[in-house]
Amino acid sequence: MQKDDLIWNAKWILSPACGGPRTCPPAGYLRKIFSSKGQIGKAVLHITALGLYRCEINGRRIGDHEFAPGWTNYRKRVYFQSYDVTGNISSGDNVIGVILGDGWYSGHIAEKDRQYYGDRPRLLVLLEIFSKDGKKTLLVSDETWKTRTGPILENDLIMGEGYDARLSLGDWSSPGYDDAAWLSAMTAQDPGIVIERSAAPPVRRILTLSAKSEKRHGPDWIRKKRRIYDFGQNITGRAMIKVRAPKGTNLVIRHAEVLNPDGTLYTENLRSARATDYYTCAGSGEEIWEPLFTFHGFRYVEVNGLANEDFCEVSGVVLHSDTPPTGRFKCSHPLINQLQSNIQWGQRGNFLDVPTDCPQRDERLGWTGDAQAFIRAACFNMDVRGFFHKWLKDIRDAQEEAGGAVPNTAPFTSSFGASGEDAGSGWADAALICPWTIYLCYGDIEILHENYESMKAYIEYLGKNKVKDNIRSHPDLDEWGGFGDWLALDGSGRTDGGTPKDLIGTAFYANDADIMAKTANLLGNAKDSARYRSLHRKIVEAFQRRFITMDGLVAGGTQTSYVLALHFGLVPEKLRKQTGRELVRKIEQNGMRLATGFLGTPYLLHVLESVGRLDIAYKLLEQEAFPSWLFPIKNGATTIWERWDGWTPEKGFQSKDMNSFNHYAYGAVGDWLACTVAGLQFDPENPGYSHIIFKPRPGGSISWAEASLLTVYGKTSIAWKLKGDKLNLDIVVPQGAKGTLSLSKEWESTISILKPGKHSMTVTRN
Repeated sequence: MQKDDLIWNAKWILSPACGGPRTCPPAGYLRKIFSSKGQIGKAVLHITALGLYRCEINGRRIGDHEFAPGWTNYRKRVYFQSYDVTGNISSGDNVIGVILGDGWYSGHIAEKDRQYYGDRPRLLVLLEIFSKDGKKTLLVSDETWKTRTGPILENDLIMGEGYDARLSLGDWSSPGYDDAAWLSAMTAQDPGIVIERSAAPPVRRILTLSAKSEKRHGPDWIRKKRRIYDFGQNITGRAMIKVRAPKGTNLVIRHAEVLNPDGTLYTENLRSARATDYYTCAGSGEEIWEPLFTFHGFRYVEVNGLANEDFCEVSGVVLHSDTPPTGRFKCSHPLINQLQSNIQWGQRGNFLDVPTDCPQRDERLGWTGDAQAFIRAACFNMDVRGFFHKWLKDIRDAQEEAGGAVPNTAPFTSSFGASGEDAGSGWADAALICPWTIYLCYGDIEILHENYESMKAYIEYLGKNKVKDNIRSHPDLDEWGGFGDWLALDGSGRTDGGTPKDLIGTAFYANDADIMAKTANLLGNAKDSARYRSLHRKIVEAFQRRFITMDGLVAGGTQTSYVLALHFGLVPEKLRKQTGRELVRKIEQNGMRLATGFLGTPYLLHVLESVGRLDIAYKLLEQEAFPSWLFPIKNGATTIWERWDGWTPEKGFQSKDMNSFNHYAYGAVGDWLACTVAGLQFDPENPGYSHIIFKPRPGGSISWAEASLLTVYGKTSIAWKLKGDKLNLDIVVPQGAKGTLSLSKEWESTISILKPGKHSMTVTRN
């Protein structure tokens, strides 16, 4: 709570329960009795925690946020939430109660021990009560609160949660409860960090899935107690159980994304993440339980410990940041429709307060490279404007103040690299690419204002520390050079691919300069704009000297080398056709299959389209053999895999050290599905879909496609269907926007200006 916003006399309070580096303590319960006199006019609760909180007043839960107050760099800032609790408070005695969870503050983060930020959770509360006669009463967190532990024996975002229903505290947050045995709450020193109102979309329970099947696997003695539930969809969230079993029955609830060939859970890829919950039955009939302070990535849930006659029903609770769906894509190809579903589920599974890389193993970090690769597709699928406003603040908090370096993850945790260390090409550039993309997709210039100094600091850092002769990641200066084209298949088994890192670095450096020139111009800074435009020209010239031959060949000879050079406009115009032909040759030599990694894949099909090889783009899109977007789908995937070869019939599972089945980076192809297959695009010169370009490019075996998007102006859509030599089109332009229909030259009507409203037309092939 910012000091200039509220009068804060509250103290940080906490429970005595404190674990160790690898030991989770019981969750602390805190309560406070307070009286309210007269008629209540309004009551507002302001609350935050270092850790996680779940609040109740008079036995009723307050709000519906999960994992509040969210993950930030708790050494710099924490958010608070405000709730209107007028209807929760009555005249007379009332009780406010809060359960504290370890969360990111004192629980495990990635592979690290617990207590990265602090030893145990802390709570800060201010309750304002206004009577109808104008009097104001304040209730704050202080040493007069009481605390004890209860049935939550442990809670950890990565390891899981344990709950003993026999230890239930009953109506602990209601008046009349006997708390004589409770202890006085401890107080903690003010950490001196920024406490500000959260503007980020909260994590919520989005939907609940029923299990598609229940199976029992293993030898007889195991099968009698072990049941595996399949939800038919890889999700991020929790398992909610409904059980009838004798008192003291201990249930072990394990989670996995895929199964081993023998039908058991495949958990090797979880690494040190236990991903296991425990529940001990009270034996009081039907019991329903869902963890409060953990989440897992899973399709399968195994419940162990049941007798044959015991009843158990399991539901999958889907959790993610409340970023409402905005975009819809569908076409005549069933596998591509499943691909779009996988892309959306991958986004759901990883947009949980920060854009994580994966939800299942001991990582779950806000990787910058993954986010920038996927952000265009993300903006189509869901309303992520507020989500990225928050996360870009995380990047600014993580950015080195003195030098301007941007680390690989935000919030930064030193799991992969040291503080102040540059994340490298294609990763740290998220600090520029993400705000620029949000501006393009939403017309949100405020995000450029918010991040301009950060963007500027980073590109200046590059010029001073990572660039020689306008070549970024020059081997004379940067021996490491970054993560490269991560998980590309052309690197002879290397995870960083075979594309030269100085080529990657210089390509992204040119893009950074271009973004900075445009951003400075939009913000009215003509001097900066001219300087960065000049820098961009110099970088392009340096790139061409170092990496492009007179015949249009690109150094490295990888698919990504050609893709980056062409996509970022680094190839001389007179050589583009030749360079494009070489890219196609690389693809054909690879059996009409892609070989790109995290940095090349997002642009691959766009580039093929731009060099006049839409046919090759569609062949890659519709390719079903390994490696391809459709290969995982043919093998049961319901989300995007981290690796093209996460599993293959010949080799089985990839390395258990890094093999997530719910990553979203390769789902960046969703942008091309919307923009080209359906043909729904924004105009970069008129951002936020104020000018909508309808540019369908039918190809491959696809006979119809449609897409719709809820823009800031309202819903826009396009649907097309091929019938022989005729193309039927239905288009909607929302009020306040304008549209342009742009067809390829094979159609009789190539460009049409469209006013707001519905338009139906049929055009004939020339």
